[in-house]
Amino acid sequence: MTVVPDARGTTMNVVRSVPVANLPGLTAPEATAPRTDPLPRAEPSADQSSADQASADQSSGDQALSTGPAGLMLPRIPAATGFGTAFGAVYRGQLARSKVGRIPLLFVASFQSIGILVLLRGILDVGDNAAAGQVVAGSTVLVVAFVALNLLAQRFGALRAAGALDYYLTLPIPPAAVVLGTAASYATFAAPGTLVTAVFGSLLYGLSLSGLWLLAPVVLLSGVCLSGIGAAVGLLAPRPELATIAGQLGMSIVLFLGVIPADRLPEVGRLARDALPSTYAVDALAAAFQRDVNWTTVVADLAVCAAVGVGALAIAVLALRRVGTS
Repeated sequence: MTVVPDARGTTMNVVRSVPVANLPGLTAPEATAPRTDPLPRAEPSADQSSADQASADQSSGDQALSTGPAGLMLPRIPAATGFGTAFGAVYRGQLARSKVGRIPLLFVASFQSIGILVLLRGILDVGDNAAAGQVVAGSTVLVVAFVALNLLAQRFGALRAAGALDYYLTLPIPPAAVVLGTAASYATFAAPGTLVTAVFGSLLYGLSLSGLWLLAPVVLLSGVCLSGIGAAVGLLAPRPELATIAGQLGMSIVLFLGVIPADRLPEVGRLARDALPSTYAVDALAAAFQRDVNWTTVVADLAVCAAVGVGALAIAVLALRRVGTS
């Protein structure tokens, strides 16, 4: 059997060879003559017609969207992602990455502050609640400085050196979401360590735990402040080694000027302490361990931390954009 298409393309003619022996009464030419049986063309169903029409409409619509006025194909530009969605995606991604070293991170961040509390307990005057509160508050804020200032500066320095920031800059997300999402992920790891340090220090020095609720706003605003500074340092440092040195140096300054009471520092030390934003968080938390709390001063100290944090994060966002254009 041989299938031959019709010249018009509308029907199919099947050529069949019929042997003479099977058709009695016919001559040989008649028996061997080909017989054609037209096969009707299958009509498309209603569903197929609708699908074809929808596909044609979609194709014409896509062509209209991606074709310029001169018939040139234009690249599609993805829509910009909202800040909240982009922030959540970056935050979860950085948080998942840091989960691997979470236990060692929490151990180191808390252990060094607890060691300082134990060390200073042997030389601090017994019954001096003001100095004891200063030591406990300074050691607690040191946990935030270790994670949000030191480690975050190293992280951004490493991202810049490896060219990983170029990946984020090619995505349709705001640069502020990259900075804030990464900073928030690191600041999150500081929260458990600050709670452990504050409770341990209060019990060790015999301080009241009634005002420890103030730890929540202090950790939040000091985390914003120090995370902004750490991000700015990591993005502005030309080399990752310099970002690491700057982060460790900043953490050491937070340690000495935060743990030592202000009245026991020389004049130069007091001026440097007033210029350090983290000391305002230390003073706000230290007031929570006292009987008489000046809430106006506490609110003013927390406002300074918030203002510095917003400014530092803005500088970090500008630094990230500069990295993308350099």
